[in-house]
This record gives sequence, C-alpha cells and structure tokens, in this order.
Amino acid sequence: QVQLVESGGGLVQAGGSLRLSCAASGSIFSINAMGWYRQAPGKQRELVAAITSGGSTNYADSVKGRFTISRDNAKNTVYLQMNSLKPEDTAVYYCNAGPIVVVTTPYDYWGQGTQVTVSS
Repeated sequence: QVQLVESGGGLVQAGGSLRLSCAASGSIFSINAMGWYRQAPGKQRELVAAITSGGSTNYADSVKGRFTISRDNAKNTVYLQMNSLKPEDTAVYYCNAGPIVVVTTPYDYWGQGTQVTVSS
C-alpha cells in the first residue's frame, strides 16, 4: 500500500512561482509512475505532468515550458516546480501514483490535494 501527502500550495500573483511536493510512503517500489493532476470547480480532472521510475516525463500542452516535474528517490518525493503561473492554473492539485504513466488505473493511489490559487 502507498500513502501520498501533498504540500506547497498557496496563493500567488500571476507570474509567480510555487513548488509542490508529494511525499510517498509504503510500498513505493510497486509504483512505476507518479504525476500531478488538477481539478478546478466545475471542470474535469486533467493531467498536468507525469514522471516514470526511469525519469521520463510528460506534460500537458498548457504547462510546457512553465512547469517542471522531478523526483528524489532517496526521499520518496516528487516535485512540481510551477513558474509563470496564470489565473487559469488555479485548481486543487493531486498527486498520483500508479503502474502506468499518463493514464490512471484502478490500482492508482491519490493524495488528498493541495490548493493553488493564482490571482491577477
């Protein structure tokens, strides 16, 4: 079993930066991929970024060039560096872990979410 805890969300002005962290505990060796999803009120959940155990990354077109996903295996932690934030980035961000990169499965684990609010 895996437990995921996100942190680092907050309120920032447009153009600012935030760094989200997702700390994993438990059977992390059973995870092939980790990523970040986000969901705004009235909108469906969408993939933001993902990273495999081997270090391969994927990004949503809307965040390419602005966000960077990285990992620290020694700390069992995945990060999302968010730069040049826009009001449309406002959402609850959820950490995800599972066997397949980019897509979710019934075997995935989810964090509780952290709020990111970008003001204009």
